Amino acid sequence: DALAWKRIHIVACGTSYYASLVAERFLETITDLDIRVDVASEYRYRNLPVGPDTLAVFVSQSGETADTLAAERLAKARGARCLAVTNVIGSTLAREVDDILQLKAGPEIGVAATKTFMGQMAVLYLLTLYVGKMRGTLTEEHEQTVGRELLLLPYKIEAILQQQELLYRLAILHSDARDFLFLGRGVSFPVALEGALKLKEISYIHAEAYAAGEMKHGPIALLDPRVPVVVIAPKDDLHEKTFSNILEAKARKAPVIAIASEGDRSLDSAADNVFNVPSTLQALSPFLTVVPLQLFAFFVAKLLGCDIDQPRNLAKSVTVE
Repeated sequence: DALAWKRIHIVACGTSYYASLVAERFLETITDLDIRVDVASEYRYRNLPVGPDTLAVFVSQSGETADTLAAERLAKARGARCLAVTNVIGSTLAREVDDILQLKAGPEIGVAATKTFMGQMAVLYLLTLYVGKMRGTLTEEHEQTVGRELLLLPYKIEAILQQQELLYRLAILHSDARDFLFLGRGVSFPVALEGALKLKEISYIHAEAYAAGEMKHGPIALLDPRVPVVVIAPKDDLHEKTFSNILEAKARKAPVIAIASEGDRSLDSAADNVFNVPSTLQALSPFLTVVPLQLFAFFVAKLLGCDIDQPRNLAKSVTVE
């Protein structure tokens, strides 16, 4: 089947959508297919090319998201090969699709997704390696390199968890802010989106995320000493450009928190605070850079006395439009 595909559509909502955006970048580098990632609530109402030459991937933690189910039924009716990435094997989505990739992340009690975000990225990356291998666009050497580094990620995440005290201090420092701006480039842009979502979901603080290159197209007007800017800036091909965004934020007196790669000292003098994560392959950096953002949101919410597991107005599974 993989050789017959011309395109891959990945459809999801919320955090699942951001995990899909991360995977989109990896798919673009590993495969020769046309990749499209869309929000389910928009995808279902668009007139997109989808048919037997399309692998349609539907990402949903619960497998019961109303818009995702509607989008899946649309794609299936048009003849697409439908694949579910879900945590619940007996869900409606899992029963309706042609194939299932189960997260096996275990129950996630909190409404705000964290471990399932990781699980979705991991499964989508493994799917990417499989498709690349089947289509002959992935070399054995590259496959082994990525595979080895994926196996090291749990240990590197554990190293981040050992630095929670620094994140707690940052939360104390900024818990009185009412607005945050998150910035990232390339594969770090979806991480910025997820970081902003986590903060607003559980602490009720207004947070926006932008592709860092878009900062001058409006968001820069928001910057002043009362608006902290969180910049996801791992040592990658776009690091120099992201560094220039940090300087622009500092020139407007905005406090800057940078998420940087271990050993990168270039941000020390530019950002107000730097949190270092272990180095990894450029494509895998989201697995590490998202962890401090999740913990930062957790500590801010805890300091504000918010109900972290059951935030107001939110449900674990959105089963209505």
